[in-house]
Amino acid sequence: MGRAAELAGVAAELRIARMVTVTGPGGVGKTRIALRTAARVAERYEHGVRLVELSELRDPELLPHTVAAALGLPENEARSPLDAVLDHLRDQRTLIVFDTCEHLVDACAMLADIMLRETTGVSVLATSRQPLDVPGEHICPVAPLPVQSDEGGDAIELFAQRAAAVVPGFTVDQANRADVVRLCRRLDGMPLAIELATVRLRAVPLGQLLERIEDRFRLLTGGRRTALPRHQTLRTAIEWSHDLCTAQEQLLWSRLSVFAGSFDIAAAEEVCAGGELPHEDVLQSLVGLVDKSVVLRVGEDGSRYRMLDTLREYGAEHLAVRGEEGAVRERHFAWCLVAAEGFDRHFLDDDQIARYRELRRRHTDLRVAVEYALATPGKDREAAALTGALWGYWHIAGLHTEGRYWYRKITDRFPDGRERAWALAQSSYLGAFQADPVALEQAQECVSLADGLGDPVIAGRGRVYLNLCHTFMGHHEEAAKAASEAYEILEAADDTIGLVTLETQIGLMNHLMGELDAAIAVCERGLRRFRADSTEGWVRGYLHYVTGATRYRRGEFGQSAESGRTALRIKHELGDGVGMGYCLELLAWLASHEERHEDAMRLIGAADPLWQNAGARLGGTAIMLDLHRTAVAAAERALGQARCGRLRAEGAAQALDQVVAVVTGEQEAAPVRGDVPAPRTARALRDAAAAAVALTRREREVALLAAESLSNREIAERLVISKRTVDAHLERILAKLGIASRGEIAGRLRG
Repeated sequence: MGRAAELAGVAAELRIARMVTVTGPGGVGKTRIALRTAARVAERYEHGVRLVELSELRDPELLPHTVAAALGLPENEARSPLDAVLDHLRDQRTLIVFDTCEHLVDACAMLADIMLRETTGVSVLATSRQPLDVPGEHICPVAPLPVQSDEGGDAIELFAQRAAAVVPGFTVDQANRADVVRLCRRLDGMPLAIELATVRLRAVPLGQLLERIEDRFRLLTGGRRTALPRHQTLRTAIEWSHDLCTAQEQLLWSRLSVFAGSFDIAAAEEVCAGGELPHEDVLQSLVGLVDKSVVLRVGEDGSRYRMLDTLREYGAEHLAVRGEEGAVRERHFAWCLVAAEGFDRHFLDDDQIARYRELRRRHTDLRVAVEYALATPGKDREAAALTGALWGYWHIAGLHTEGRYWYRKITDRFPDGRERAWALAQSSYLGAFQADPVALEQAQECVSLADGLGDPVIAGRGRVYLNLCHTFMGHHEEAAKAASEAYEILEAADDTIGLVTLETQIGLMNHLMGELDAAIAVCERGLRRFRADSTEGWVRGYLHYVTGATRYRRGEFGQSAESGRTALRIKHELGDGVGMGYCLELLAWLASHEERHEDAMRLIGAADPLWQNAGARLGGTAIMLDLHRTAVAAAERALGQARCGRLRAEGAAQALDQVVAVVTGEQEAAPVRGDVPAPRTARALRDAAAAAVALTRREREVALLAAESLSNREIAERLVISKRTVDAHLERILAKLGIASRGEIAGRLRG
């Protein structure tokens, strides 16, 4: 409410300083001031405002990861999160808001200092109970809301609004103004204290509410008319709210403090029930805490809950006093472990996406659970079990770097044994997608350890990831050897997850090696492991993508488009950004083949943000990059570089949901303004993609490469066949197509 002077002051400081910290005690309204100021000054920053919420973060080492996530930077690259953040911000004019820094002061100060030194256009606005002491930092202290008896003041306005929400029709008038002013002054204008007090109007008239609060303050001051320190004023208000709770509500308040993020009713019942708070009483007590504004309902449908930091801290103090902290944290850890192990065991099941989304909602609690286990003597193996079960979660969420961070914690604790082997295996799997050479070393150590342990699942999975490392590095012979050994081991171990993952990778390996028939066969075998109506997303999406890319190289364009659209639908539902990038590229190549150059550039443009800062485009794979460059070059020849640039920017700016809906046929393409023609309808795209030239598979490959203006020798090198064979294929192609020269092939294929 109000705060005009504070808002103007912070905004003014941001004009003259790049580091501004809003300080004040808990509950004074620092976050609200910072966010309102950021909204007001957003137009000053060309690249916008980014909010980094830190209240749920406990590990200071994960601060760069948190900032990278707030900036929308994926983690599937070998660079450290700090380097990724700095590279991304170096040429930007952006305002970064660090909210709630007091428990991470040193880490926030260090990161802010580095960001300010390494960039020229970035500013930082922080909220904290204390300054960060960063060079050049300007401090904006926030006082409680002013209370004026004559004109009211911001505190009176806040009280009136909150009271009206609790008691419909309540207004501050001449009859009650004096009591409201006395109450707000007694609470020292602290916004959180006022909000907690107004909730009691539901059960207590204003006069009695004022009398009860003044009684409590007289006890604390010994009857003197002196004011308490502001932090003590808020604590007194919180204690008063606590005393007004039932015994079960007080117990639930303390136990809920173990949740770092939001939670639902089922979580509260699972973690907090027990002893004097039976399972069947948790819901009623939770409703009571919501009514008292101790717990807030959050989420679009209001089905989740959270506590403000100040109230969570108070609850944690009482949990420790009760001697229950260890027991409740154990239940919280078990709650996280059960969800993670269920996701692991059922990774290929139809509820994969639902299980993943639930883990995503628990992300901050998963972090806290791992930290708790690592910090508790005798729980290292449980920490290894939790991180180990989350291997698929790290991949789907794109949290490659954070996943490897936790696996490094495990390998530091275990010099040998199964825990080390599994952590090495999963770290290598994540690292392979980051093109990190260390991933190969980790996979090799994992295989050596697992063979010595006699653990077939780890030995097989280790070879699966060894295959992937070699495949991405172009070591095809070594990749094939690892795949062969892995297949034999995993079949004997009946490890379906490992086998399906391996089949996806073998398909990719064969595709990159030019063994296109083998790539199709292995992908089809992988897909047969799933029911026709399966809703699994991670593996099936990549199997369909590899199938589509391989069919494109075989000249089977209609089937390629169908596989590409299927893969895109699956990856979009899962939220796999990198997977969607691959699919959009494939569909762009198909559009280019049909001379739909506008569509091709829009699709490539739509993929651009997905590839940005994600490491090398298309994994840096030479064959796929050549196809990408060919599509871009063809469009630039047909449309000109300037127009292609506009189309590409248009695709990048379009909502991804809309792009996917149009390409997959779920929505008609919208008209496009200006001189750029509208893309064809989804039906037209499908009909055009179904067209194919009546040539053999090898002839189609040769014809496509010839149409891209490759020489006969270049075609021979690409397809690993002799130049003489290419010459013979081209003679037959010209005859079949009824044309006189290879220069006419592109036009004939389009016809």
